[in-house]
Parts: sequence; structure tokens; C-alpha cells
Amino acid sequence: MSEVVVQAFITLDGVSQAPGGVDEDREGGFEFGAWQFDYPLGELIPEWESRTEALLLGRKTYDIWSKAWGVWDEDAPGLQGELTRRYNRVPKYVASRTLTELGWANSHLLGPDVPAAVAALREQPGGEIRVWGSTELIRTLAEHDLVDEYRIITYPLVLGTGKRLFAAGFPHTRLSLVESWPLDFGAIVSRHRRAGN
Repeated sequence: MSEVVVQAFITLDGVSQAPGGVDEDREGGFEFGAWQFDYPLGELIPEWESRTEALLLGRKTYDIWSKAWGVWDEDAPGLQGELTRRYNRVPKYVASRTLTELGWANSHLLGPDVPAAVAALREQPGGEIRVWGSTELIRTLAEHDLVDEYRIITYPLVLGTGKRLFAAGFPHTRLSLVESWPLDFGAIVSRHRRAGN
């Protein structure tokens, strides 16, 4: 059985919008793109991503990632090349009401019944099905109790605006804290699983 794992960078006020690039997501007039770049990544993300067996993405995140990871040089040094190789090879499952075809290698549309498609993916043998970004998709998954784990790095930063991972109206969700620890620069890493798992 596979597990759906949401990974997120968030600020103290819960903002998860555009941590990775200035123009990554300017929706709503967001002006703080690339806010996470002021902080080191360390070895945590490569270790987490080494477990990624598939990506589960909303349409907007798919658009952003396919124009980045989907075209970057796989032979680039360091983490960029490592993740580009991994992301190009794993299957990518995309939730979209508007896309009819996908250009990034190994990408598949989930179809009109996203919860049923994701439930079927979870039943297949495999490892971690990784969700990055995709706040609307995460909300849908949570409504159907399809998220097995949230891995969150909370940064010592308040932006006061932007999309939040757990925005108003997010479904009631009971979680258990698996572990948490501070990073040297003041961020907190936490892992939360569905209560009872």
C-alpha cells in the first residue's frame, strides 16, 4: 500500500505560497515569492525526496513544476540535478478540470473523480506519493481522509498575506504528532499522521 505524504514549507502565520521562486505564484498580488530561499535546506529535503515514488499535483503546481523540473538539466550538479532526475522518472498524477493532455514525461491525468483515483493509487503497492504545493488538491484530499502524513517545516517568518496550507474552511482533521525538532536557523520540522495510524 502507498501513502500520500504532503510536504510543505510554511511561515509562522501558515503561508505556503511561492516559497521557491519570485514569480512562482503571484496569484492574489502575492509579492513575497522565494521567501524560503533566505534559509538553508540542508540534508532534510534530499532525504525526504529519496522516498518519493510518485508525485500528486494540482494543475497550478503541475504548470509550475513542468516548466522547471520538467526542463532543467538532469546533469546539473547537486540537489537540482538529483531532484530533476527523480521527478522526471517517477509517475506524476495531476488533478485538473481543464487540462486534456500533459507534456511532462510520465504524467497522467487523474480524471473527473479525483478522490476515487487517489484512493486507488493508495491501494497499489509502492512507497510515498508526494504532494508539494497544490493547496486546493490537499483540501480535497483532506475532505476524503486521503492524506496519511503532513511533513511541515515552519519558518520563523510572518508574511501577513498569501495562500495558507490550512486556510479557513479546511476540513476538520485530527492528527497525531509523530516527531518534531528545531533546525539551526530557527525553523521547526514536524511530522503529523492521521490520528490512529
